[in-house]
Amino acid sequence: MSHSEQGVAKVTLTVIVIMVLGPIGAGAQSTALQTDWGHPDLQGVWDFRTITPMERPEDLGDQAFLSAEEAAGLEQAAVDRETRLWNEAARRTEAGGNVGAYNNFWLDRGTRTVGSRRTSLIVDPPDGQIPPLSEAGQQRADARQVYRRDHPADSWEDRSVGERCVLGFNSGPPMEPRAYNNHLQLFQTQDYVVIYNEMVHDTRIIPIAHGVELPDTVTQWMGQSLGRWEGETLVVDTTNFYNKNSFTERHGSTPGMQLVERFTRTDANTLVYQFTVEDQDTWTMPWTVEVPMARSDDQVWEYACHEGNYGMDGILAGHRAEELANGSLRR
Repeated sequence: MSHSEQGVAKVTLTVIVIMVLGPIGAGAQSTALQTDWGHPDLQGVWDFRTITPMERPEDLGDQAFLSAEEAAGLEQAAVDRETRLWNEAARRTEAGGNVGAYNNFWLDRGTRTVGSRRTSLIVDPPDGQIPPLSEAGQQRADARQVYRRDHPADSWEDRSVGERCVLGFNSGPPMEPRAYNNHLQLFQTQDYVVIYNEMVHDTRIIPIAHGVELPDTVTQWMGQSLGRWEGETLVVDTTNFYNKNSFTERHGSTPGMQLVERFTRTDANTLVYQFTVEDQDTWTMPWTVEVPMARSDDQVWEYACHEGNYGMDGILAGHRAEELANGSLRR
């Protein structure tokens, strides 16, 4: 269930006025608070909702930043859309038709562009686009498309890990703003940092400046993460990915992907999250995303999703019915 399902409807009906930040990144001046042992204090609940898209819209061409007026217009349009959908009468679907997904009540995308007013969350390459696929990456993408067309639900393993409630839709790693539950909570000790994602309650326990690297033959759902401090920035290197998580399924990367995440607290209410992915078997070059996260006074709610829920029974049973109807059901 989403944030709203715990009784907290997050439909924003007014634009909240916040301080507009300039472009921020690894070189930005930090006013990070300190822990008792001297590391920057990254702890708390952080909100990474944004209406800024991952990739720059094609109609913006080489425009890297919005004007203040353009950003305000997009934000007002998002507020107007939420208000209109909130006030619409319920519409019921017919059995056998396209029932769609959640209605807008359950969605929680936010109504803000990022403070830097970038036109995309991708900051490198400069065109704000995911780089082209490599030859091997394109071949795998074509093969996946054909397989999914012919085998949409032979078994539960043909469905996504998010749909199966194994991992969250936005938790990755790396983490991406998605339709709802765009919150996480950070905990720290001297030797570990814990990232607790609201979406499907995934938790990463990351050792700082210690830990044993796994051999290439050992892979994990969220990879193996090792952390270190570079000045006031927490840097997390992750390798040894299993071939499925919310990011790898969405973007088609391989277990050989190299991920570098950076967490920098630039002021009391902002945590800049930046990640770079490199996978020569998927893309022609590395690419980098930057997502400013806002400190939240809210709490992280339980996302009560579990593998084996009744929705999966319905999906598989529905596909069996389709196979029976068209004569392709294997007995």
